[in-house]
Amino acid sequence: CILGTHHEKGAQTFWSVVNRLPLSGNAVLCWKFCHVFHKLLRDGHSNVLKDSVRYKNELSDMSRMWGHLSEGYGQLCSIYLKLLRTKMEFHIKNPRFPGNLQMSDRQLDEAGENDVNNFFQLTVEMFDYLECELNLFQTVFSSLDMSRSVSVTAAGQCRLAPLIQVILDCSHLYDYTVKLLFKLHSCLPADTLQGHRDRFLEQFRKLKDLFYRSSNLQYFKRLIQIPQLPENPPNFLRASALSEHISPVVVIPAEASSPDSEPITDLVEMDAASQSLFDNKFDDIFGSSFSCDPFNFNSQNGMNKDDKDRLIEQLYGEITALKEELENFKAESARGAVQLRGRASELEAELAEQQHLKQQAQDESEFLRAELEELKKQREDTEKAQRSLTEIERRAQANEQRYSKLKEKYSELVQNHADLLRKNAELTKQITVARQAQGDVEREKKELEDSFQRVSEQAQRKSQEQAEVLETLKRELAASRQELQVLQGTLESSTQAGAEQNTRIASLEQERDRLSQAAEQHRDKMAALQAELQQLRDTLTHEQESSRTELEMLQTQLRDKESTERALQRRLAEERLSLLQSTARQAESMVQDALARMEDPAHISCTGSADCLLSQTLAASECAERLRDAHSKYLLDGAAVGSLLPHLALFTHLVSNTLLQGSATSHVAPVEPADRLLELCKQCGSETVSYLSALQDPGKVASADCSLVTAYLGQISAIGEELRPRGLDVKQEELGDLVDKEMAATAAAIEVASARIEEMLSKARAGDTGVQLEVNERILGSCTGLMQAIRVLVLASKDLQREIVESGRGAASPKEFYAKNSRWTEGLISASKAVGWGATVMVDAADLVVQGKGTFEELMVCSREIAASTAQLVAASKVKADKDSANLCKLQQASRGVNQATASVVASTKAGRSQVEEKDSMDFSSMTLTQIKRQEMDSQVRVLELENQLQKERQKLGELRKKHYELAGVAEGWEEDGEW
Repeated sequence: CILGTHHEKGAQTFWSVVNRLPLSGNAVLCWKFCHVFHKLLRDGHSNVLKDSVRYKNELSDMSRMWGHLSEGYGQLCSIYLKLLRTKMEFHIKNPRFPGNLQMSDRQLDEAGENDVNNFFQLTVEMFDYLECELNLFQTVFSSLDMSRSVSVTAAGQCRLAPLIQVILDCSHLYDYTVKLLFKLHSCLPADTLQGHRDRFLEQFRKLKDLFYRSSNLQYFKRLIQIPQLPENPPNFLRASALSEHISPVVVIPAEASSPDSEPITDLVEMDAASQSLFDNKFDDIFGSSFSCDPFNFNSQNGMNKDDKDRLIEQLYGEITALKEELENFKAESARGAVQLRGRASELEAELAEQQHLKQQAQDESEFLRAELEELKKQREDTEKAQRSLTEIERRAQANEQRYSKLKEKYSELVQNHADLLRKNAELTKQITVARQAQGDVEREKKELEDSFQRVSEQAQRKSQEQAEVLETLKRELAASRQELQVLQGTLESSTQAGAEQNTRIASLEQERDRLSQAAEQHRDKMAALQAELQQLRDTLTHEQESSRTELEMLQTQLRDKESTERALQRRLAEERLSLLQSTARQAESMVQDALARMEDPAHISCTGSADCLLSQTLAASECAERLRDAHSKYLLDGAAVGSLLPHLALFTHLVSNTLLQGSATSHVAPVEPADRLLELCKQCGSETVSYLSALQDPGKVASADCSLVTAYLGQISAIGEELRPRGLDVKQEELGDLVDKEMAATAAAIEVASARIEEMLSKARAGDTGVQLEVNERILGSCTGLMQAIRVLVLASKDLQREIVESGRGAASPKEFYAKNSRWTEGLISASKAVGWGATVMVDAADLVVQGKGTFEELMVCSREIAASTAQLVAASKVKADKDSANLCKLQQASRGVNQATASVVASTKAGRSQVEEKDSMDFSSMTLTQIKRQEMDSQVRVLELENQLQKERQKLGELRKKHYELAGVAEGWEEDGEW
């Protein structure tokens, strides 16, 4: 059994076998089970305690059961089971203590965590533990007849055999108690620990007596060497007494002696007795009885008879003295041999004790060496992790510096680009202004030309006018001359007329002079305008030349800036591509490392769950979608590489984790899904590597696609869904909460159903009239009464359940009571669900009937189903109830009220159906004989069809009930109960 627990790392097989043994019916079998279980707790695997805790309550019940027997093994089994329960509780509270209780002083200090309160509580628990051990010790001895040699009989050895484990436990508990009491006395006042000292003194006396009595039994002498406690208990008030304390060491010989062998002292005494018997026989034969002395030398030396007699007497005296001396020597030799053998035994015991101490020191040294190796490994791992962390930080810092430099360059390029754009805008603006100025100059030039042309035309017109005036004046002058000639002819006739004519001529000459001056002024003005026009032409030509030169210079600068900007953009694109390639290269190495770790034999021991695989796969798929969007943005705008790189790194990390998790999950999965999962992981890794390789190639960046990786992740997720555990049962600790939730849900469903019925009744009163209104009011009223009766029933059931839990749980909590009575609790939950479901379905059926879309039969079936569900709830509630309980009477009355309300619903439904059928009765007044015969035949056909359909529905109902019974049996665990 011990090897089996170490082989399977637990005690499941042991308990599966024990559960089939009749321990409650055979006391000897139960006693031997306790012995084996005690040895397993001491020497078995550490998980034996974890696997055995769940059976602690069963051991307690069995202990109480055997405690009712006052004879035979009954009391022994009861006390032994209490001891085992106490041992399990002690190790649960103090997990640092191994099952065999072997600990060093340093480990004992660590168990108390150097806290005096912990040491105080630990001492009390050790006192309780040792008390149970001593109680079993005394009970076994009191059940034996010590006046006979019971240790050599089979019955006696059967009872004494478990005491070897008890002696081993007691020696360690006594040693630890002494050390803890010395430690407590060094920290706490002596008055506070008076109770501890009294209890220790009592247990010391009992343990010393029991060790002494056990050491005298022949059975233990050949199996175990029991230590003897000191004559006086330790003086805890004197701190130096701790150095005088010697830990009791129990020595188990490597090879036990034969039970038929006798002690060495018996052999020595037997040798001495046989020698004495031989001497006596020698005296009887060769003493005074023989007459012929073989040593008679009378014939040789001539001595007389008296001399011979004296010589014989002297010789006899010497012989007697020699015999006495020989006897004394033999006795002393025997005593010396006995003393030497005793001393040899003591030295052997001391040697065994020293060997045990040496073994403990070696174990402690091995433990310390193992701890040292572990610390060294941890230190090396820490140094490796530190180095890798430093390397990662250095790489991260280098990447960050590189990213900062790229960011600075990018910012500088953006700034330069912005400056160039601003300068370009300024140049464009200047060119525009220059062009506008040139246009203004041209417009002014045109205006000046137009004005010059207009002035020229005006001058020409004025010249023409002056010429015309001159011509007119000439003609007038000629006319005047003619007239003068005429007047000269008449001058003589009138002097006054001549004088007037002279005055007129003078005025005309003045006018002519004035016109000549005006023409000269016009000619001067036209010359000034022509000079100004020439000056404007020269200025315009100079400005055009300067604008052309400045424009060519600005165009040259713009071309230089554009070429510089294109070079910077190319360099930025190259840096972006280089950054993407380095990131993709590192990501590819990460995925390849994950694929290599999948093939590593050291990874075979790693296991994982399907739920963790699904979470990793989901995260990787979502990251792949975000990566695809970032990649599309990057293809449209190379500046979006900043959003692509984080998604790429996260995608690689999640895919690597998914591959490793998939490989770990395949190690615990069945063969076929495991092979498919492993193959999909490898294909997914290969596609990821191909995608990352495409990102590194500038010609394939645009065509790179991770859709295949997403598809493989979806297939891995599908296999993970197949590997997930199905149908997890509700834990027993949650049954109590589930009962309260289901009862609350049932009450809420009933309240909702009542509210819906009230709402339907209000709508029916508002929308229906006549017979339909009467039928609907009667049906909904009976449904309302049924809901009220069900509400009263649920409240009564709650009160009765509360009374059952309070009366039956004892010191346990309600959740523990529900968990302990899980079958009854599951029945309550099932009944509550059925009641709530039935109420909801009945309200839906009533709503359809009121609307004219449902049938009355469906409503009657629903009401009867509610009656059956409430009957199930009543039966489940009254299983553990007291017959005289007042709440039980209330529940039964509420059940009768539900039955009456159900009958009322059925009756009102039938009555409503009858009224509707009477209202819808056929009118035969206008039908002919042929029509009536035809409808009669149709009715017969319909009756046959309905009978056939009724028979099929009854068969279907029977199959459904049978299947429902089977499923309910599986859900309630009836088959398991049948096996037990």
